[in-house]
Amino acid sequence: MSEPLPRQSIRELPDVLISQIAAGEVVERPASVVRELVDNAIDAGARQITLRLLGGGIRLIAVEDDGCGIPAEELAVALKRHATSKIVSLQDLESVATMGFRGEALAAINSVSEMSLLSRIEGASSAFVLDGQTGEVKPAARATGTTVEVKELFFSTPARRHFLKSENTELAHCIEAVRRHALVRPEVSFAIWHEGKVVAQWRSHPGEAGWNQRLADVLGEEFVASSVNIDFRSGPVHVRGRAGTPDAARARADQQFAYVNGRFVRDKVITHGARSAYEDVLHGHRQPVYVLYLQMDPTRVDVNVHPTKIEVRFRDSREVHQAMRHAIESALAVPRAQLLSTTSAIAQSNAPSIAPSTAPSLAPAQNTWAQRGMAFGTSRLHEDPARAMADLKALWSTPPQVEEESPAGFSSAKTQWQTAPAVASQGEHEWPLGRAIAQLQGVYILAENTQGLVVVDMHAAHERIVYERLKQQLDTTQITSQPLLIPASFSATPQEIATAESCADVLMQLGLEVSALSAKTLAVRAVPTSLAQGDCVELARSVLAELAQHDAATVVQRAQNEILATMACHGAVRANRKLSLDEMNALLRQMEATERSDQCNHGRPTWRQVGMRELDALFLRGR
Repeated sequence: MSEPLPRQSIRELPDVLISQIAAGEVVERPASVVRELVDNAIDAGARQITLRLLGGGIRLIAVEDDGCGIPAEELAVALKRHATSKIVSLQDLESVATMGFRGEALAAINSVSEMSLLSRIEGASSAFVLDGQTGEVKPAARATGTTVEVKELFFSTPARRHFLKSENTELAHCIEAVRRHALVRPEVSFAIWHEGKVVAQWRSHPGEAGWNQRLADVLGEEFVASSVNIDFRSGPVHVRGRAGTPDAARARADQQFAYVNGRFVRDKVITHGARSAYEDVLHGHRQPVYVLYLQMDPTRVDVNVHPTKIEVRFRDSREVHQAMRHAIESALAVPRAQLLSTTSAIAQSNAPSIAPSTAPSLAPAQNTWAQRGMAFGTSRLHEDPARAMADLKALWSTPPQVEEESPAGFSSAKTQWQTAPAVASQGEHEWPLGRAIAQLQGVYILAENTQGLVVVDMHAAHERIVYERLKQQLDTTQITSQPLLIPASFSATPQEIATAESCADVLMQLGLEVSALSAKTLAVRAVPTSLAQGDCVELARSVLAELAQHDAATVVQRAQNEILATMACHGAVRANRKLSLDEMNALLRQMEATERSDQCNHGRPTWRQVGMRELDALFLRGR
């Protein structure tokens, strides 16, 4: 047994050591310095921010801005600990609207580097520069704004330097820090210089149209083209931005940007809400891409959680989770075919006028998608569920041996097509997925639209249609519970017991009845009827775990959807089933009116567009 250490007297730490301890939390690497200094520049109202780096930011970090500047008499105060112009009272702290507010960053950075502060306010005769080591202030030349230079980071704490990576790695982190600011500030210009060369630059794009342009500049045109717009409001939470389509998902979660009141954050509630919105359409373990901006009352979110200000705490995490999930779900629910049709309609409306004798009829283009869907018996808003399921059963059944014995569902569709050729010829050009022309190997449907060739995986497409119909029917009924003949008991943790007691009403709404048998045991007495054959203990544990963190309704819905997905998979039309042209066209029309029809239940794509340009390239046309 080791000898106890001799008692040391209690004494105050010197200010320099206090600042260096604080720097351990605030300043992890050069990118941390960049983030803090750019935050201050934005708070100062800058419209042009330039970052200059040497050695990946280890030898030099210089941030120049054209903001309001700092008066000469306040320069020395700016480097003191807990000195800030952002807040003056507890009320200000509880409703922070600025990027910085803690008053620790400059003091912490100054304690582990050689720092200078050059600034000039509007109307001043000259600028003034402050030496962070000596505290000397003297006149200097500069336009209105501020320049902060940080040289030899961690020179006073050499052990910290050993934890830094290579210069290229540190440079990449610095660029990423600026990218995060650039994505939320399209009205601000950013430029990054390294070793005297420009490595990244984003010009300002003021106005509402600047958002998409800035996203294209930072993340690429491909991101904007493969994402959908989001503008969703749920109570006090407003969600805007763009969410990538399932096809744009990546192997890594390196393009997931979430902002709360303009501040980039990493939050489990937001991440889980976004991921849950993709559960039904994402294949495997791929990660979605998105840039989302949450706007809410500052008093409903606590940003004073961590010195780096990258973590937040919500007053009502469930409302944020629900808003995030429903915002993305509603945006992804619209079939991509409808978006293509809308784009095509806009292009036609902007095109030069055509002579009446040769112009196709544009009257049907005025119809809503619900009206167009009703024409084919596929509207999800006002359709008769019994008739809809009857139509789908036409494809579930075994192939008819004689054509005269074709299923009633598609015989009616065939009659409709044959008795209305004029309507078909007029509206044909408006069908986003086009007109069926052939079936390939009993697996794929080939169709022709205005863009070129459409290839449809008929089993995957019909599987999604059946799945969405089953979900729609389930949504119209409340979740009913089935009492267990013998309650299933299990050993529970204190948190599970506390959650079961405090959330008993929520559990009942989900069709679950969970009660305490003892101080360490819970019993499941009833489960949702649709899940009666499953593992009730595992279901209860999952719901309690989610309820303690996020929204437990997703667990029950996920379990129910898995059952419906299995039913839909077995009920969908199988491969090698020969379909007539009328049946193929009916399936295409159902796809156009079915939510999330771009992916099957397992997240695989249901159709692909092959444009005329791609086809021409295959045959070297135009060369």
